[in-house]
Amino acid sequence: MDIGWPTDVCHVSHVTFDRFNGFLGLPIELQPEVPSASASVFGVSVQSMQCSYDHRGNSVPTILLELQNRMYTEGGLQVEGIFRINADNSQGETVRNQLNSRGIVPHGIDVHCLAGLIKAWFRELPTGVLDSLTPEQVMHCNTEEECVQLVNLLPPTEAALLDWAINLMADVVHNEHYNKMNARNIVMVFAPNMTQMVDPLTALIHAVQVMNLFKTLVMKTLRERENSHVTCQMQSPCTNISSCMVDYLSTQSNVVLTKEPVLDGYSREMQTAGELSRSATLDSTECESGEKFWNCRSTSDAGEECDSVAKTSPDARKRQTLESGFREGFDTEEARTQWLDLV
Repeated sequence: MDIGWPTDVCHVSHVTFDRFNGFLGLPIELQPEVPSASASVFGVSVQSMQCSYDHRGNSVPTILLELQNRMYTEGGLQVEGIFRINADNSQGETVRNQLNSRGIVPHGIDVHCLAGLIKAWFRELPTGVLDSLTPEQVMHCNTEEECVQLVNLLPPTEAALLDWAINLMADVVHNEHYNKMNARNIVMVFAPNMTQMVDPLTALIHAVQVMNLFKTLVMKTLRERENSHVTCQMQSPCTNISSCMVDYLSTQSNVVLTKEPVLDGYSREMQTAGELSRSATLDSTECESGEKFWNCRSTSDAGEECDSVAKTSPDARKRQTLESGFREGFDTEEARTQWLDLV
């Protein structure tokens, strides 16, 4: 059958596709029907999908980020057996069809279904994330340094996907107390989806090596997060007990507290000089108000032994008591009020 030339053609709009912004110039009535360049979000190349940046700057397909965000919002990280327990097949097919047709994650979906769709997305890629690496390269990767060097050999697209997946698994392991999924468990269910081998025996052996690689990377990520958290705490410590008391009382009572403004270098030096002057004056006053006497007694061997006893002013003694109470935690509103009167 011959196909004739089209007739009655008119230009409606000019549409272009951008991987990070989707279709540009698409009429509003068609936008919900065209989520990406491909007709399906499963089993297609990453280059043909609409992508977005995650919090680490990785270029990841938007559908993966939507599945991840929905799973986190629904509390999936705290659900026991996440990524290990399979969801109902009928629900998975329903959600898959909606994702392919509209590109939108529906509400009310079981978190196990969301986790299963993430694994299925990796499993159905035309080429696995690690397929650019040979099994021999993965097999000879035994140390953390060798694992990092091996990952650096991946193309940018696959490296971004792997980094996103490793951080996802690290999030799961971080909630191990709730989901009972440690590093070994999560890599065991994730590793088979990252490679594609025709020979089942070779695929099984290779999957074990990939598990070891993933476990090393997950533990490295968790350690780096912990070190980063400790570093942040060390960079912003409580420099003095008074500022710590103000922060503590501001959260424990309804009293409105005002912190001192941040000063520049010159103002801080002037304030320090003033504080030293006031400190010297206060020390002199406390020495005058606190009587110090010596209690001496004679001994047969050591001659004369003297004990120094210092009397402390009531205000200083009261402040010491309240500071001790702050370290142990204020139990009463009266104690907080007394401390505020002194501050």
